[in-house]
Formats: sequence, structure tokens, C-alpha cells
Amino acid sequence: MLAGVSAIGSFSELREVPVGQSLFEKVRRNSLFSGTATYLLSNILNAAVPFALLPIMTRYLTTSQYGEIAMFQTLLPVMGSIAGISVVGAASRKYYDFTLVLEEHKFFIGACFQILAVSGITSILIIVIFHGLLSKWTGLQSQWIVAACCSAVVAFAIQMRMGQWQVQKKAFNYGVMQVTQSVVNICLSLILVVFFILGAPGRMLAQLITSIIFSGIALTSLYKDKLLGFAWRPRYIDEALRFGVPLIPHSVGLLVLSLFDRFLINTKLGLAEVGIYMVAVQLTSAMGLVFDAINNAYVPWLFERLKRDNANEKQEIVRLTYWYFLIALSMAGVAFLVGPVAIRMIAGDRYAAAGQVIGWLALGQAFIGMYLMVTNYVFFSMKTGHLAMITFGSGLLNVALLFLMVSRWGIVGAAMASTLAMAARFLLTWYEAQQRHPMPWFNFNFV
Repeated sequence: MLAGVSAIGSFSELREVPVGQSLFEKVRRNSLFSGTATYLLSNILNAAVPFALLPIMTRYLTTSQYGEIAMFQTLLPVMGSIAGISVVGAASRKYYDFTLVLEEHKFFIGACFQILAVSGITSILIIVIFHGLLSKWTGLQSQWIVAACCSAVVAFAIQMRMGQWQVQKKAFNYGVMQVTQSVVNICLSLILVVFFILGAPGRMLAQLITSIIFSGIALTSLYKDKLLGFAWRPRYIDEALRFGVPLIPHSVGLLVLSLFDRFLINTKLGLAEVGIYMVAVQLTSAMGLVFDAINNAYVPWLFERLKRDNANEKQEIVRLTYWYFLIALSMAGVAFLVGPVAIRMIAGDRYAAAGQVIGWLALGQAFIGMYLMVTNYVFFSMKTGHLAMITFGSGLLNVALLFLMVSRWGIVGAAMASTLAMAARFLLTWYEAQQRHPMPWFNFNFV
């Protein structure tokens, strides 16, 4: 979302290129097109590396070991959301207020790190106190839960560095960091899992080591760019918290909506079923990659037209959106048909049961992609309060459906429950979008 919003002005850049320049030169100079291409390429490379690793991991790890890794990776965004309190977004937003006094911006970023220090230590203490209960929920030993928290805490620096590159329109730097981190993570995983035969601990240790290495690189880069300074600025701490704390319900709802299925599967069915389920999740996440890349390019195009408030352009937007919906749902339909065969080819017979859920998970990804198309209207209106309520409410619906359906249909029930919750979030957000910025959804020409 941020990458797209920061490029809104780039359409004017294209118009300002002197007459007579080649089309290639115009595109190269245009920050939107060049930035979008770079983000898309880095996203594809970032996803391709772990995707290529999947057939190797599934043959060197049992379903239970893969389940341990899945739970560890599930904990990372949970811990990151709690420890970071969403203040990375505050630093990105604040950049635009400090464009004329960037010297002061480093102290705002420093205030965010001060918040991280307190929240990170608090999170680790909570884990130590409740380690027994957390181990039961996740199926992980206490030291790996602490490791997940530490990995998430140090990854804050990476997110901060990449967020600042985004607002500065340095897409190349962003992409290099993203892809390099993924490659190092995978190489360490191969060394520890395949050559040293450490199993699940090897994969989790690789994640922790990678986070530590790149957090050091990120901190060094921030310091060299004069974007990291520490001073006592209570007003900046207060401002960052006022940005991040109201987003906690949205973050919690999003995490429950996206991740609770794995915790419940582990509790009711065991780590082996989590491992099988996560293979299907990883394969369908490729759809999410496509939808995210499309949305990054779509946001500035959409916002420019919404600002003009032209009736004919609104018709065009609605027509394209419905075609997008149709394509997204068609992709899910293909997954129902070919997904079971693809699972056997990629992951092997031990994970064949994942073929039962891949279609449902793909349908859930389709609803996520459709949600992205309509939530942009809410962000354009800058009235996001109800959006947090919708996300949190959809998360609660997901929990209720999971308890009802997992006991009856196992991992298939988990996939169906999550898909229904994603569909509910999409429909409610679509309704909210129409309230915030009306569009001719029922009065347009489809062709």
C-alpha cells in the first residue's frame, strides 16, 4: 500500500519528460513504472527462492518436523506485531512531514526504536512467564518460542530500513535487501538441514541467524544515511504510539484471520497435520504475490482517477474491477482442478493430503485479492476506523468457524472456515468502501 501511495505523483513525471524522448526513456525516468517493475521483480525472486526449496525440505523433513517449522514461521508475524506496535508505519508516514528538516527525522526513528526496546523486553518476559502454555499451543519447545520473538524484534530494523527506502522511492535498494535476505536464509537452511541434518531446528536457526545478520546491515545503513539518532523526544514517542496503538485491533484481527487456523490444527490434530496444511498454504501464497504486485501498481492509478471524480473514469474502474474479480475466482477454480496433482509432483506422496485443501485455500487467496481492490477506497477516504472493526470481527468469525469445522472435517474444515471468513471480510469491506466513496457498482457497462 505504502509503495503505491508514495508514487501517486509519478504520472505527472511522465508528462514532464521533454518532447522527442523515446518511449523507453520516458518509462525509465518514470518512478511509478520503474518502481513497480522493480518491486514486482523482487517479489517474484523473493517468492521463487523458498518455493524452489519446498521440494527439498519436504523430502528431508517429516510432516511433524515441517509442522514445527510452520508454527515457528507463524509466530514471527505475531511476535513482530506485538513487539513493533506498528510504529514502522508511523516512521514512514512521518518522513513526509520532515522533508525539509530530515535532520529531525532520525530522532523520530530513534523514538520508534526506544518503543521497540520496551515492548520487545516485555514480550520476552511474557514468554518466559507463560512458556508452558505457549509450548502447548504451538507444539514448540520454549527456546524456539523465545527465538521467534528475538527474530521478530531484530527484524524491526530491517522493516524500518526498507520502509524508509520505500518512501524515498529507492526501489532497487529495497529489492536487493529483500532478495538477498531470502537467498541467505535459504542457503543457511540447506546447509543446516541437508548437510548437517539438523531437521526442523536447522531451519528455525537459519531464520534467526539471517534476521540478526540483516538487522545489523539495516542499522548500519540507517546510521550511514543519517536516519538513526537517539535523543529524548517524548512527543515523538507519543506520536508514534498514537499512530500504532489504534492499529492494534486491525493487526490482531488480521493475525487471527490469517494464522489462527494453524494453532487450532496443532491443538486438535497435531504438528503433522500442520505440516501438510502449510505445504498447501505455501503453494497458494503465489496467488497472493500476484495480487500484491498488481495492487502496488493499481493504487496510484486508482487514486489519481478518484481525485478527478470523473463519471466515465469511474465506469472504467468498476468494469476493470469486475474483470479482476472474475480472473481471481477463475484462478481458484483452476487450483481445485490441478492442485492435488501439483502437490504430489512438488512435495511428494507424504504430503498428498494437502491436495484436499489447496482449492479452498486458493479461493481464500482470491477473496484476499478482491479485498485489496475495494479496501483502497477506504484508505482514499482516510476514514479507516470501521476497517479495523471489520478485520477484527472477521477474525472472530474465523475463530468460531474453525472451532466448528476443524473437529468435523479436519484440515479441510480449517481451509473452508478461513475462506468463509475471508469472504465475509471482503463483502463487509466492499460495503464500507461504498459508504466512504460511492462507485457505480450496479450501474455500468461490463464491456
